[in-house]
Amino acid sequence: MDDSSLKALLEHVPVFWGELDEPWQARFDGRVPGAGRPSGESGTHSPTGGRAARADAHPGAPEVPGRYDAFAGLADLAPAAAFLRDSEGRYLWANHAYAHLYGTVPEQLVGKYIEDFDAPAEAVQFRALDQEILGRGTPVRHTLDYRRPDGTPGQAVGHRFPVREDERTCIAGIYVDITDQLRTRVQWQEAEDNLQALRDHSGLPCALLSANGRVVQASAAAAEVFQLGLPELVGRRAHTLLAPDPGLDRLHRRWNGLIARRTRRVETSAVLVDAEGRQRRAQLHLTTVGHSTARARHVWAVVTHQSLAHETHPSLTAAQIRILSLLAAGSSNGDIATSLKLSRQTVDYHLSRLRDLLGAATRPALVARAYVLGILSPRAWPPRSATATHPLSTA
Repeated sequence: MDDSSLKALLEHVPVFWGELDEPWQARFDGRVPGAGRPSGESGTHSPTGGRAARADAHPGAPEVPGRYDAFAGLADLAPAAAFLRDSEGRYLWANHAYAHLYGTVPEQLVGKYIEDFDAPAEAVQFRALDQEILGRGTPVRHTLDYRRPDGTPGQAVGHRFPVREDERTCIAGIYVDITDQLRTRVQWQEAEDNLQALRDHSGLPCALLSANGRVVQASAAAAEVFQLGLPELVGRRAHTLLAPDPGLDRLHRRWNGLIARRTRRVETSAVLVDAEGRQRRAQLHLTTVGHSTARARHVWAVVTHQSLAHETHPSLTAAQIRILSLLAAGSSNGDIATSLKLSRQTVDYHLSRLRDLLGAATRPALVARAYVLGILSPRAWPPRSATATHPLSTA
């Protein structure tokens, strides 16, 4: 391959490269991917057509190979598969990346024909492409389907173009194998589709939150919880969806632990508020996504349990919540008084007050309201407050 052919080939190589000028300065033409300078530049040339460094250009500098040798080495070891064939389909040159596509080495390709390595149908296709290039006389960028040595289909993208070699017009090509990239993209899309189907059809309210607490994605069930359209929910700040609650400080601490990767999963609770101002207590499962950075970039929030939506009711005191817990466990008024060291009259007063606050006329109704409003945890026995500290699950 002569210098002009090699330079034409490198015009299309999908990697950065450059050449050293006589004053030992690297020069690039500023394009991406990089390509050599136009042929016909001035300078001292080696017998092979490349320009060698003059001894007097930089006193004490060592001899360097000619430009052709450097370019040939670059093309030979470039990650892009490159070849040169004559008009009869015979290989004149190929680099290691191209030979690797066929499970061989360049020396085994040179002098052989297309049919020696490709199936008949593919050989016909490749010969037709060669003739098209020879007829057009201009480069063509296209995607190429081929068969890998293991029999699996492959795909490459690149350029095929005419070059002059030993006073004859030949065909050069340079391609990047994108088979694995396409396979990864397909697998990624399948995983994304599966996740979307799970998110949208599981019925679980869930949302993907950014590290600063903004909703990035959400399920239809999550939008329904907040009485919002899905486009309205996406982009909102999560704190605008939470009602004031004594447990918010603990939720913030756990969130910060997730983002700092001190923990990976957290189970907690929060009071959610919808667009109509109604509240419901929800059990939340928070899980960080990805491990490539020091800080988590996203967190999946999944509502595993939720109370019924209700109008805002006055906050209950710790004593009132404790009374409800004991009541739910079946304790009598006397047992409650003894456990909390209160008088019977004080217990009676609290129960009367609770019936008014929660709109429940009887003891069973009072317990039921405490559960459906999310005051008591539905997954704990003995009964306890839904805002009680939950065990931290980490991984």
